[in-house]
Amino acid sequence: MTPSNVPPVPPIPPIPYVEGVLSADQVRATAATLVAMQEPSGAIPWAPGEHVDIWNHVEAAMAMLVGGEVAAAEHALLWVPTLQRSDGSWPMKIVGGEIEDPRGEVNMSAYFAVGLWHHWLIRRDRGFVEELWPSVRSGLDWVVGLQQGWGGIRWTPVDDFCLLTGCSSIYHALRAGVALADLLDDPQPEWELAGGRLGHALRAHRDLFADKSTYSMDWYYPVLGGAVRGEAAHALLASRWRDFVVPGLGIRCVDTNPWVTGAETCELVMALDAVGQPERGRQLLADMQHLRHESGAYWTGWVYGDPDYDNDNPDVYWPHEQTTYTAAAVLLAVDALGERYGAATAGSGIMRGSSLAPDFAEIGLECGCGSVESPFSSR
Repeated sequence: MTPSNVPPVPPIPPIPYVEGVLSADQVRATAATLVAMQEPSGAIPWAPGEHVDIWNHVEAAMAMLVGGEVAAAEHALLWVPTLQRSDGSWPMKIVGGEIEDPRGEVNMSAYFAVGLWHHWLIRRDRGFVEELWPSVRSGLDWVVGLQQGWGGIRWTPVDDFCLLTGCSSIYHALRAGVALADLLDDPQPEWELAGGRLGHALRAHRDLFADKSTYSMDWYYPVLGGAVRGEAAHALLASRWRDFVVPGLGIRCVDTNPWVTGAETCELVMALDAVGQPERGRQLLADMQHLRHESGAYWTGWVYGDPDYDNDNPDVYWPHEQTTYTAAAVLLAVDALGERYGAATAGSGIMRGSSLAPDFAEIGLECGCGSVESPFSSR
């Protein structure tokens, strides 16, 4: 019998798999490649010798946890606050523990909330959450402080524009942050207000974000981040499907180049799963497995021959590197689909939003299209 004053041992997550696409052993192998590229400090670079950014680092830590590498994942998450600055932000690029680009970037500074909530869903370790909560709270406070009157959030304090992809990810992170706040009984109504304004901007004012429409991320990320759902999500994904999806290979990173990339493909897989199209997602996950290396790592992308393009160097892996963020996206996509097609962890709904705080009430303030009174307007 366990004494009542001894905290319960956190559960060991099952290893997810998708029948006919990736086995549990293959998932373990991919998670092991992430551990092999982790630096002694706990930092996870894009590839050995390359830079670290907080967003991709946190995503890789989540994937390690999904793949059963609990100690390495927790080492990675505990590293995150060590680079946080007093204002709550993180530098944009870190190489070998040294800051290469000091700018604070909102998308990266928000994402720690998603990683910590994901850890809670799988491990149920309240002490771990309590230890890292101050860092998450400080980061999100800094992010919402850069919100503009129409709802978008500036990319950095020194760059006067807002990015649709980054703000879609922030919307997701704010829902994770509010879920953590509810868990710890530390309400953050300012985040809910910011989330309501940001959701409105993502749904009604996409034209006010910087134009990055050639990138596939700007196409699917409003769905992946959870701001666009239902029929609007189906219509959005259908609107540019033929521009980006290459049957049998995956999806293009940009619509102007014959180059499919694994990370974007797997993010679209999770977006499809989130809106009830898991079979299409499963097909895309299978299609991108040509990027898998025998070690379990993943090449970033593939340049394919296409007579409609001026291809000087078709049918090659490019860049010639296996990246942690690609492997991480694969494992998170497997976990999302595993609930329907194999096995999944308790964190598999992190992108569907089923385990997050509820969607924020839509709020329009200075956008000029009809405001909704904020429940926190008196604050």
